[in-house]
Amino acid sequence: MDKKTSLYSWKKGTPHDYHGSLEMQISLNVLKCLQLLHKTLNPTKKLHKPRTPNPSVWSASIGISISRKMNLKNMKVPNVPGGGAASALLKLGVVGGIGLYAAANSLYNVEGGHRAIVFNRLVGVKDKVYPEGTHFIIPWFERPVIYDVRARPHLVESTSGSRDLQMVKIGLRVLTRPMPSHLPTIYRTLGENYNERVLPSIIHETLKAVVAQYNASQLITQREAVSREIRKILTERAANFNIALDDVSITSLTFGREFTAAIEAKQVAAQEAERAKFVVEKAEQDKRSAVIRAQGEAKSAQLIGQAISDNPAFITLRKIEAAREIAHTISNAANKVYLNSDDLLLNLQEMKLESGRK
Repeated sequence: MDKKTSLYSWKKGTPHDYHGSLEMQISLNVLKCLQLLHKTLNPTKKLHKPRTPNPSVWSASIGISISRKMNLKNMKVPNVPGGGAASALLKLGVVGGIGLYAAANSLYNVEGGHRAIVFNRLVGVKDKVYPEGTHFIIPWFERPVIYDVRARPHLVESTSGSRDLQMVKIGLRVLTRPMPSHLPTIYRTLGENYNERVLPSIIHETLKAVVAQYNASQLITQREAVSREIRKILTERAANFNIALDDVSITSLTFGREFTAAIEAKQVAAQEAERAKFVVEKAEQDKRSAVIRAQGEAKSAQLIGQAISDNPAFITLRKIEAAREIAHTISNAANKVYLNSDDLLLNLQEMKLESGRK
């Protein structure tokens, strides 16, 4: 029996003559499965045999093709009992899986300090910016892009030349954040890593332009003014890319080894000059003090001499005052000492103060 006879007999409607053929059995089972699946999915519609192509010829061709590619001599295709219920369960599982996928991928959260934009596969990036909270998207067709809009620090170091041709290594700390209202534009032009694409280039260029206007010593003494100028220029440059700068500060200034040694030597010389100046000023002050002291003593001696010449009793009064102080000191001492009047600087005979004499 050849293949042409099998196909011809199948067209005539006598498939019972070839039940022994394994190819025909597979074809019949495939056709039955197709009819059963069609009835399950469309219970109100009847399966009609299309005129072109003929299902019998198509199923027979399938059987012949399978028999050529696989060894089916010992294969048996069992009939599956309850095919309609299995198909219904399969359909229910597919629908449930699609529902779970849609529910899991249709909601997204925007945390505090963040903003979101939505990319649509049909229209591209939407212009709306979504605030904090939970939002809805169409699964697969849309996906959220979330940005952190809080200020973040960035440390950048740059080596530049000053006006007096000294190489200076400057460390800069910058606080940046994206402008929330311009997030769609930032995503279209710069993407999500906008800081890495923009900040290094504009910071290096700004530092070189500003440092070249100052001498190395001015960078140290006028550090605050240099920082303000750098901040002003960087703020204007970053605004062109929709990036806001909250703070700019210089964290470090490092000069070359020779310049650092020269600065240290200059500081040492300045300290020595200040020390010598202090010594000179101290000597002058001591000299002035000695002159003033000598003038005071001379004036005091002159006044005392004038007082003695005017009134000889002045010296006697001074002796009495001295004797009073000596007597007061001895009386307060623990050991008692007896002194005559001469030891107390008192000459009673000359002062004519002895008792019993007139």
